[in-house]
Amino acid sequence: MHTATIELPSRWQPDLFGDQVALARFDVATTPEIESALDSQAPVFIGVSGGKDSQALAYRLCDHLDNRGHAGPRLLIHSDLGRVEWRQSMMVCERLAARLGVELVVVRRQAGDMMDRWLSRWEANVARYANLECVKLILPWSTPSTRFCTAELKSAVIASAMRRRFPTGDVVSAVGIRREESSVRARMPVWRRDERTVRKSGMGHTWNPILGWSRADVIDYVRSRGDRLHEAYTTYGSTRVSCAFCIMGSEHDLRASAGCADNVAIYREMVELEARSTFSFQGSRWLGDVAPHLLDAPLLARLQLAKERAAERQGAEACLPADLLFTKGWPTAMPSTAEARLIANVRRRVAEAVGLVVMHTDEAAVLARYAQLLSGAPSR
Repeated sequence: MHTATIELPSRWQPDLFGDQVALARFDVATTPEIESALDSQAPVFIGVSGGKDSQALAYRLCDHLDNRGHAGPRLLIHSDLGRVEWRQSMMVCERLAARLGVELVVVRRQAGDMMDRWLSRWEANVARYANLECVKLILPWSTPSTRFCTAELKSAVIASAMRRRFPTGDVVSAVGIRREESSVRARMPVWRRDERTVRKSGMGHTWNPILGWSRADVIDYVRSRGDRLHEAYTTYGSTRVSCAFCIMGSEHDLRASAGCADNVAIYREMVELEARSTFSFQGSRWLGDVAPHLLDAPLLARLQLAKERAAERQGAEACLPADLLFTKGWPTAMPSTAEARLIANVRRRVAEAVGLVVMHTDEAAVLARYAQLLSGAPSR
């Protein structure tokens, strides 16, 4: 890894900073692989979300590309998550594109937005549970360990758009992540081969140019360009911009989002799913508890009932021993008669708690279903 020397951008405000040592805060991290791709004039997609990191990234990287003589295509790319987005996020991205004179590519998941994905996941999980295709009822939400929200609605659709736009040759995806943000990101490299955009005719590169920047660096750099930050920070006091209500968000940020009138409708819709599914949005934290004053009396009552039913569901499923739970290749063995009786009992209790109609609720039916699954026969 090496860093590119700072170049003073147009509209730079030197009075905001001290000497050249201070300006080194804004170095661009790069690698030989990235330099080779840029030398070949590979197109560069700069991911923008409306948040401060992607703002700083877009300004800094466009200057860097200009100063190193990169004449290849450059584009901003934004994945629109639909009604879970802060309304101003798109506006910030559009303003960035206009100020930089760069095309903004907006991509969306064709099968629906993030809220649609959670709703359809819940319906699919209920169907799986009803037909004994899983042992425990699965939550609708993405989680820190299963971030299909990022994988499916951001990474996958962005990679698809990049491949379509440039089906041949190398292509670079620049992302505004920083090591300071988390222990996971602290271990991330400046460059990696991007398997999602590798084609027979070209290499895909993921580039993290501001990996070493601090939060203060980011804010100062955006300020130096004469731009303003997203209202999530400046008006509502959030520390980050992603979904209005993010599975990774702190309680502070969830409350900040709830303070914006634009986010009230999606807040209520998400709490409806909590009440319907009996699964809290974040582990033991119920989204409905973040801003209960925004909920009407019937929804508050359903939420309270959901909490009670969640305890019943969890109590029932806690009776299942570890060797009966889902594992790769499940089911791997036929349960005993006693185990089948236990599984059937748990299924009846869960179905009653959550309000589901399920099959295979007695010992014989459970054994027959396992035999069918182990044989590979299609279900009826």
